[in-house]
Amino acid sequence: MQGIILAAGMGKRLKELTNENTKCMVKVNGVTMIERALRILDKKKLSQIVIVVGYQGQKLIDFIGTLQVKTPIIFIDNPVYDKTNNIYSLALAKEYLCAEDTLLLESDLVYEESVIDALLEDERANLALVDKFESWMDGTCMELDENDYIENFIPGKYLKFSEKENYYKTVNIYKFSADFSRNIYVPFLTAYEKAMGENEYYESVIKLIAMLETREIQAKRLTGQVWYEIDNIQDLNIAESLFNESESEHYEKVARRYGGFWRYPKLLDYCYLVNPYYPPVKLKEEMKSNFETLLTEYPSGMEVNALLAAGAFGVKPEHIIVGNGAAELIKGLLEYLSVSADGKVGCIYPTFEEYPNRLKKERIVPFVPAGEAMHYTVEDLMQFYSVHKINTLVLINPDNPSGNYISYKECIRLIGWCKQQDMAVILDESFVDFVDIGPEEDIADVSLIRDSVLDEYHKLYIIKSISKSYGIPGVRLGVLASSDEQLIRYLKKDVSIWNINSFGEFFMQIKEKYDKDYVEALGKLRECRKQLVRKLKDISFLEVYPSQANFVMCRLKGITAADLCTSLLKENIFVKDLTKKIKNGHQYIRLSIRSEEDNDRLITALRQLER
Repeated sequence: MQGIILAAGMGKRLKELTNENTKCMVKVNGVTMIERALRILDKKKLSQIVIVVGYQGQKLIDFIGTLQVKTPIIFIDNPVYDKTNNIYSLALAKEYLCAEDTLLLESDLVYEESVIDALLEDERANLALVDKFESWMDGTCMELDENDYIENFIPGKYLKFSEKENYYKTVNIYKFSADFSRNIYVPFLTAYEKAMGENEYYESVIKLIAMLETREIQAKRLTGQVWYEIDNIQDLNIAESLFNESESEHYEKVARRYGGFWRYPKLLDYCYLVNPYYPPVKLKEEMKSNFETLLTEYPSGMEVNALLAAGAFGVKPEHIIVGNGAAELIKGLLEYLSVSADGKVGCIYPTFEEYPNRLKKERIVPFVPAGEAMHYTVEDLMQFYSVHKINTLVLINPDNPSGNYISYKECIRLIGWCKQQDMAVILDESFVDFVDIGPEEDIADVSLIRDSVLDEYHKLYIIKSISKSYGIPGVRLGVLASSDEQLIRYLKKDVSIWNINSFGEFFMQIKEKYDKDYVEALGKLRECRKQLVRKLKDISFLEVYPSQANFVMCRLKGITAADLCTSLLKENIFVKDLTKKIKNGHQYIRLSIRSEEDNDRLITALRQLER
């Protein structure tokens, strides 16, 4: 068995990274793609490795010469790399292809060793390596039958995304027997090149052969092995988060993305906080049916969207503003309140960092709850801030990350006390819809977003992230409600007139039709939370704290949060390490509430770590 690597391309989409180097010389976490590939192949006892070079070919040859690869390497030069495609590069190596069984690889791939092992350990002679199609993938796809025979090749430009569940992406790694290459593939390659020209792709020849009734080639399906194709800077960024020598560095690189985890389709995200049971299928179908209009037409301006929000939350339009996520409104509100530069702001720690990050450190008066669970009462806050004077209190209710909840009645008592002290109150209700309610209560009964409350407390500013409670973080929606009409007018002028997109506006427009579905979704989440907490309490190294949010905080015993988080990430489960945030000498994590099926997978992974 030999290897053939096609490495003649220029990699123009990587821009300055390939100005003076061929594409496979681009580094992923400090290691070039060609070195990573050769290190893996060098372990496989191949007879030789044939590399077709072109752009910056001599530089690539010189670099490979420094790697001390034990397997013999043969170089073939493609002098017209800028005028041809990979069909010409492979044709240059056809004599080698016919002489021996071959692993055929492209050089712009990053993969773990098990990807190559999957091909070598399979006894079938002629295989195209494929993986289940995911949204990040580009290029040619296949449709397979139950015996792994290729029923259809679909070039990237002809993909029907409505049928993506049937697609498998070619990894661009193949295994050919010498007999197959000699008698079938190379004759077809030669004829195809002669008929169609040299600016074609060798995959087209595989497509022709796959369609023969003789069925000479099959697909080898990957089963979770990690690989990535690098075509641009974004691909490089993703690959660097996937392929790390250090497990802790892998975790940190994923965490620093702050979302965008749809690029990791196998990842279960237990870090970011949404509603797993909403929106319902019908709502999504309604949005899909309007997709083209929403994509191609402008949204309405701020005043129209304020009317929509006012109707959705039952307050006056002059008392509410819609934001591009709650974060936009937090920024604007704190900038507005910072006009009084000497004003002190009370923040409860640990907290959602978006609030203190918008303030100068010297303005913050921190309250740290006593006890490992980080729970506190209204009495605790009033007692502390009676001594440590502030101008504004920030209260997240339920709190993040502790899940601590202050009831509606107690919130009113706290806000009344703040009014007596002439304090402003920023109340974040992003998680309040998830709290347990009585049989006669409604979710509206636990929220302070109502004109009767706003009119009574002029310095009360209520923020709510719609993204979290309604499970639509990609739409980016949040609201701020207050009877401080001067502030509302200021913010409406401060943000862009089109600060939310058409998808966000349309969601606000149709939201009311699905309110019953929302209530049902919240009920499912509360039940799911109870089940998850019960199962977590059976894990020996976890101490689980009560929570009224869509997440739970846990203290670890006998294992560090860093070790737990990196171990779970190896199982494609991403959780939040709170240890650096809490800083009290103990180890903590936060787990979001996901569906029952996902939660069972989490519990299984945690139980395996107990052994």
